[in-house]
Amino acid sequence: MKSFLTVLILLLLAIGSARADGPKPAEHLATLVESALSNNPELKSSQARWRMYVGKSRQAGSLDDPMFMFKLQNMLAREPLVFNKDPQSAKVIGISQQLPFWGKRALREEIAGYEADSYRWQLEERKLELKQMVTETFYQIYAVDHALRIIEKNLRIINDFITIAESRYSVGQGVQQDIFKAGLERSKMLDMQITLQQQRSSLAANLNYLLYRPSTTPVGTMADFELPAFSRSAQELTDLAHDKRPQLKNLISQANKGMANHRLARKEFYPDFNLSLEYMFREASMNDPGYNMFSLGVTFNLPLRQERRQAMLAESSSESDMAMEELNGLKSSIAYTITDTLAQMERRRRLVELYTSGIIPQAEQSLESAVISYRVGKVDFLTLLDGRLNLFNYERELYESKAEYMMQLARLEATVGTELVQEAKR
Repeated sequence: MKSFLTVLILLLLAIGSARADGPKPAEHLATLVESALSNNPELKSSQARWRMYVGKSRQAGSLDDPMFMFKLQNMLAREPLVFNKDPQSAKVIGISQQLPFWGKRALREEIAGYEADSYRWQLEERKLELKQMVTETFYQIYAVDHALRIIEKNLRIINDFITIAESRYSVGQGVQQDIFKAGLERSKMLDMQITLQQQRSSLAANLNYLLYRPSTTPVGTMADFELPAFSRSAQELTDLAHDKRPQLKNLISQANKGMANHRLARKEFYPDFNLSLEYMFREASMNDPGYNMFSLGVTFNLPLRQERRQAMLAESSSESDMAMEELNGLKSSIAYTITDTLAQMERRRRLVELYTSGIIPQAEQSLESAVISYRVGKVDFLTLLDGRLNLFNYERELYESKAEYMMQLARLEATVGTELVQEAKR
């Protein structure tokens, strides 16, 4: 009985180990992007900074706290706590409030609001960048995985070639050089396999970094897909980018902030005020009945330092001009990027169609024909290897083109600032 239980436990452990070492589950791009947006610490830092400036904007329009005052006025030095010997002696309480010139508080609040908005749009821009990086890494892994599968398939083909070459050599119909050539090609394939495995590990570590999870977290395979249909024009995408791109809105907020700063700088040519109210508690002394008294006053600064205020005007003008020129430059860059990306996407789409419907089927037929011809001695071994190499390169380029198409689409979405193809279609 004990031996039976031991065998059963070992069997269960073997099954569990086989499952652990088996193929990893397929990764889903939407899930990876959502995880990155939720966990990435750089994004969380940007969110915290935005919330910090939102808090600052709520403080900007507030008045300063009022000032309370208490003093003993005109006390006799000989009797410092006696209030009925001199009619001028009094206990005084007062309150004062600093009041900026009309419109300054609203402008300061407006400026702080534009600054908070700029950090909000920087956060949204960072989200687009992070999504693009995750997407690009996802499809790079997809291309590498398929390249590794193609290499495994070609290693089996070369092993078959070696078997064929050895059998022909054994009957005196081939040369030993063919066996050496096949062995060399196999070694080249193994070298390429090692390089691709290293690339896969690096890409997986990068993906884990973007998702803020341990670098050793296993990354599963990427499912195959069909290229999504896409037919939007460059002008349509450019107009959409002007409406959606967060970085454009960030620069608009910065330009508005500069213009509001300019209006505030003009207000600095006018004085700020301080209102005060004092109440004096007096006691009767000599012939004075000791009536209580009060005083009401207003003070204001004299804005005589014109050089400083002129410099504030120049600074605010330069701030808005800088933001507007950056805005114009970004619009030009967006238009170029959209046109260039669409051209690259069209090229990759046409290559995928060409490889799928034409080149790869023809290369497969050519290789099959070469194998048959080599068996009967009608072609040499070099022709056989060339056919195999051509098919290998075309298959790799097919998956690289598919991956590159999707990476260009991710670049286009980051440029425009919104999703252009639904995830379900990918």
